[in-house]
Amino acid sequence: MQTFALVFAAALPERSNGYIRVDCYGGLNQMRRDFCDGVGIARLLNATLVLPKFEVAAYWNESSGFGDVFDVDYFIEKMNGYVQVVKEVPAEFVSKEPFRVDCSKRKGQFDYVETVFPQLLEHRYISITPAMSQRRDRYPLYAKASLCQACYTALQLNEKLEKKGSKLLEAIPKPFLVLHLRFEPDMVAYSQCEYSSLSPESVQAIEAARGDRKPWTGEQARLWRSRGKCPLTPNETTTILQALAIPTDTNIYLAAGDGIMELEGLTSVYANVYTKSTLLDGDDFRNMHGNTKAALDYYVSINSDAYVATYFGNMDKMVAAMRAYKGLHRTLFLSRRAFAVLTSQGLEGNSLMEALWKVHRNDYVMGVGSALPDCFCEFKL
Repeated sequence: MQTFALVFAAALPERSNGYIRVDCYGGLNQMRRDFCDGVGIARLLNATLVLPKFEVAAYWNESSGFGDVFDVDYFIEKMNGYVQVVKEVPAEFVSKEPFRVDCSKRKGQFDYVETVFPQLLEHRYISITPAMSQRRDRYPLYAKASLCQACYTALQLNEKLEKKGSKLLEAIPKPFLVLHLRFEPDMVAYSQCEYSSLSPESVQAIEAARGDRKPWTGEQARLWRSRGKCPLTPNETTTILQALAIPTDTNIYLAAGDGIMELEGLTSVYANVYTKSTLLDGDDFRNMHGNTKAALDYYVSINSDAYVATYFGNMDKMVAAMRAYKGLHRTLFLSRRAFAVLTSQGLEGNSLMEALWKVHRNDYVMGVGSALPDCFCEFKL
C-alpha cells in the first residue's frame, strides 16, 4: 500500500494572513474534492481555514452542512500542524460575509499567490471555490501535504453517519460488489444521447429533463457515442458484467441515486441486488438528506470487495483513489467507448462477449491517478 509520509521540519507560521472559507457546490464528492483543494490553498497562502459552506440547495433541493456529514472535531484535530482550522471567524468578521474571490471557472495555470493572495491581505476574510483545473504540481510540499492529509485522513464521517454506514455494510451479504450505475433522466438528457428500445416511461422522463439540450443526430450522434460519451444502460452494463464472467448470483450493492431507469435490465439477470432503501429502516432512510445518502454509498464503496463503475465522475475518482490508498485494488471502470465501438461494428452474442472481455481484462485500476494523485508519493517536509 502506498502512503505519503507527512513529517514536518517546521511549525506553521505564528501569524496567519487572514481567513479563507471554501464555498462548495454540486454533489457530495465534488464538494469533497473542492474542499480538499481549498485546504491546500489555505496552507499555500498561510491562511486560517474556516469550515466550508456547502451550497446544496440547487443540487439536492434541501439544506445540509459540513457537520451533517463529517466529524468536525476530528477534522480539526487531524489537521493540527498542517493548517489552522476554526469553526467560526472572530467577532470582527461575524456580521459580514467574506469577500468573494471568483476563481471557480479559471483554467490552466491559475496562480493563487498572484491572484488570491493580494485579496486575502486586503480583506482579511475571503471565500473561494477552487479553480476547475489547477496546477497542484506547483504547490510547495507543505501545501500538498495539507491537501492530502485532509482528503485521505482528516475527513471522516460523523458518529451518527459512521454508525449508519457500519449498519448498512453489515446488512449486505458477503462477499459483494458495488456497482455505481448512472442512468437517471437528467444524466441521459445532459449527455445528449438517444437510445432505442427504452420504455415509454423512460423516454418521457428523458424528454422532460432535456430542456434546451437536444440530442445529437446523424453523424454527430455516431461520433459522440463512439467517443464514449453516452451512459451505459442497465442492460448494456449487464452485458459487460456477463462478458467478464461475473456470476449471476453475485451480491451487488447498487450505489445510485433515485430514479435509475430500466433497472430491470440488470435485476432480471442479477437477482441479488441491494440498495440503501431496501436495507435501511424506511422512516430513517426517508429522513436522510441527499448528501448523507451519498456519504453512505461512498462509505460502502471504499469498503467493498470490488467496485465497478459505469461512469467516471467525481464519486468514481474519489472512491478509486481511496481504495488504492487503502490497498483495495479491485476497481474497474466499464468502457462506454469500447461498448459503442464494438456494437457499431455489428458484434453480438459470443463475439461481442469475447471482445468485451479482451478490452476489460487488464483494466482493473489502482486508482492512483484518479483523485489528488500527488498524494501517492512518499515525501518528507
